[in-house]
Amino acid sequence: MSEKLSSSKRIKEIVSKYGFRFTKSLGQNFLKDDNVVNDIIDQSELTKDDIVIEIGPGIGVMTESIAQKAGKVIAVEIDKNLIPILNETLSDYDNIEIINEDILKIDLNELKEKYFPDKKPKIIANLPYYITTPIIMKFLESNFDFQSMIVMMQKEVAERIVSKPGNKVYGTISVAVQYYAKPMLVLEVPRGAFVPEPNISSSVLKLVPYEDVLVNVIDHKIFLRTVKGAFSTRRKTLLNALSNEFNKDNVRKALELSGINPSERGEKLSVEEFAKLSNAFVEVEKSSS
Repeated sequence: MSEKLSSSKRIKEIVSKYGFRFTKSLGQNFLKDDNVVNDIIDQSELTKDDIVIEIGPGIGVMTESIAQKAGKVIAVEIDKNLIPILNETLSDYDNIEIINEDILKIDLNELKEKYFPDKKPKIIANLPYYITTPIIMKFLESNFDFQSMIVMMQKEVAERIVSKPGNKVYGTISVAVQYYAKPMLVLEVPRGAFVPEPNISSSVLKLVPYEDVLVNVIDHKIFLRTVKGAFSTRRKTLLNALSNEFNKDNVRKALELSGINPSERGEKLSVEEFAKLSNAFVEVEKSSS
């Protein structure tokens, strides 16, 4: 019986056979821990009715397990050197489509039309940590309709995303993600679960989009400006911090209209309060124009 795809020995054999070299710029770390793989699969609650978009399949360790549970897997891999490896390691499965593309450049609507026009996919990703946030926000901001997203990411970033008002790591990314979806930390992953072993700790985050809109925002651009402005200088009050982004008189009026204390700091505001404040800016700027 051949070694499992997730074993260190098998990974070394594949890497040697294809002369593959890990690329630091792509943040490549292959998962080799079956327990972690199984936990992620369990959290995804996969059935044969599910379409899964897997981002960053590597040599196919997770892909194989997903394919055994799901109806179809769309595996998106940016590194062309991994494509022949994936074609070999996943050759026993006829429900896997391997795409050699950069997920940040893919047109998600075209992907949907081609592979799952009538389905809401699930997303599973073991992402290079330096592009975790852009990839998450691409799916959320594009209003791409998906059931859930399970993402392996740097532990510190995951903690920021799930943090609540008043927490010292609560910030722009916390509000931006929580505006669209409910984030949950579901797993901590030891460094030894990867080849090569990373020098940072990892966590698995699950995102579930809200069925109904959490808050009503009149203008999404104003909302994001409000959030970014509030956190631009964390030690400053909202009145002073937001005055770097908006006219100071308009800041005063918007804070008054929304019933928010000008002396408060951005880290204390909930997503709902940021929505209320950004809507107040829209009203104030409309009346002053």
